[in-house]
Amino acid sequence: MNLTLFDLDNTLLSSDSDFEWAQFLITKGVLDREVHEAKNQDFYDAYKAGALDIHAFLEFQLAPLARHSRAELDAWHREFMAASILPRISTAARVLVDRHLQARDLCAIVTATNSFVTGPICREFCIPHLVATIPAHVDGQFTGAPRGTPSFREGKIERVEAWLESLGLWWGAFERSTFYSDSLNDLPLLARVSHPVAVDPDDTLRAHASKLGWPILSLRV
Repeated sequence: MNLTLFDLDNTLLSSDSDFEWAQFLITKGVLDREVHEAKNQDFYDAYKAGALDIHAFLEFQLAPLARHSRAELDAWHREFMAASILPRISTAARVLVDRHLQARDLCAIVTATNSFVTGPICREFCIPHLVATIPAHVDGQFTGAPRGTPSFREGKIERVEAWLESLGLWWGAFERSTFYSDSLNDLPLLARVSHPVAVDPDDTLRAHASKLGWPILSLRV
């Protein structure tokens, strides 16, 4: 059996779902444009530079979830999927995922973006497992805080290993383990699998992949 892991933002998607969700809420008037747009961009720039303070970012990103009912959030997310996500899924990304699913690999999306935002996107790809940052909730109401280790940088390895353990598996259970990612932030998990693949990589990851002979591919239209 093979293990195949997919990063989501700027890998299977041609954009960042965390960034797009905040922009969507700004456009709807749920978040104040003057206050939130610059901060959203600053956090995104820090992420791309490999300098993101994940806890400060989650405080910013999860707070709006706590101020609204789940029914209202779910309705907004359906709009978000149609307007901001589906147009950013390429045919090439769908073909790549389907190839691994047809091969009966154990497949998961592994993403730093929270599971509320990414759950429906994972289901759109028909990928059965999601390893994501978990927004804490009480009786169905989000608290605005994360639960457990954020699925970010080395935290992705911790969360993947916990997920595998929950299935009675570990890295050695697989003939081949593959991880597709675009980001320098994913270098820890890329180095952990047997077959790392750089997808439309940032400059740092491209240089690293070229030096080590990792495959580099593009899923962009």
